[in-house]
Amino acid sequence: MKKATRKSGGNKTAAGDSPSRLIDARLEKLGDWRGETLARVRALIRQADPDVTEEVKWRKPSNGMLGVPVWEHDGIICTGETYKAAVKLTFAKGASLKDPAALFNASLEGNMRRAIDIHEGDVIDAKAFKALIREAVALNVSARAARGRK
Repeated sequence: MKKATRKSGGNKTAAGDSPSRLIDARLEKLGDWRGETLARVRALIRQADPDVTEEVKWRKPSNGMLGVPVWEHDGIICTGETYKAAVKLTFAKGASLKDPAALFNASLEGNMRRAIDIHEGDVIDAKAFKALIREAVALNVSARAARGRK
């Protein structure tokens, strides 16, 4: 049985806002280099995987109920968190991904996740980043297919 795929913005929250609109609002509220960086990364993710689904998870008072942007395709690809000095993109299965361009520069010690910390003024290697997104999607799709054969 195949799971229905939702396109970006197709899921409504209890408040009636789609995840894409919640992410738009977060980017607007940031209003600085972090918002610009997260918007650029978001565009690259969408270019790399037009079937990506956006979600907003972990909405709580400590993050102003804004939550964390999450990009999914047959599972989580990555999350996008913003901190004072960095935008952190955490790949759920990053330890299983090849990273020939050495984009991963944080959370390197874990068995599952890897992260990319982007600081003000950093330039994102768009080609390498999109390749990493495509590889994460392929890993999610193959894992889902393997579960379906069991």
